[in-house]
Amino acid sequence: MAEVIAQEKQGGKQKKKLIRVDMTPMVDLGFLLITFFMFTTNFTKPNVMDLGLPAKSPTPTTNVVDVKNQVTFILGKDNRVFYHQQDKQDLNTGNLKETDFSGVKISKIISEAYQNAPAKENFTIIIEPTDKANYKNFVDILDNIAISKKERYGVTDIKPWEKKVYEELVK
Repeated sequence: MAEVIAQEKQGGKQKKKLIRVDMTPMVDLGFLLITFFMFTTNFTKPNVMDLGLPAKSPTPTTNVVDVKNQVTFILGKDNRVFYHQQDKQDLNTGNLKETDFSGVKISKIISEAYQNAPAKENFTIIIEPTDKANYKNFVDILDNIAISKKERYGVTDIKPWEKKVYEELVK
């Protein structure tokens, strides 16, 4: 509420009016508005990437992914990515090849591996990030898989025999 206090000055005819405004109701209204907008505002929802996971099969499947029916990408440190189509016995530093994310190199590698696959319906892309790989590279490889329109891929830990060959190359 506003309050007007009239005060007479001594020695003159002029009256000075002091106006005092009580701000308590205004502060109450401000807090009510703040709480109203806090409760009615939509908070930003986290952005998540959908991973298409296959349904569980009632019968256990045997190893349907042959060495020639897959391509394995190893995501390393400093934006380095390596790939191979070898098994444990054949993998060495000579056939663990390095590429990068520039252009359509990874999509081209996936397409070439798909064309050379004996059973195209079982072609699988395997992604193995190392401990020093960054999230951006993981998203980039998933984008390249989406560009190449391959729906069958898996993310797994790097195997010890692959890690050994990878560490030899990175030295």
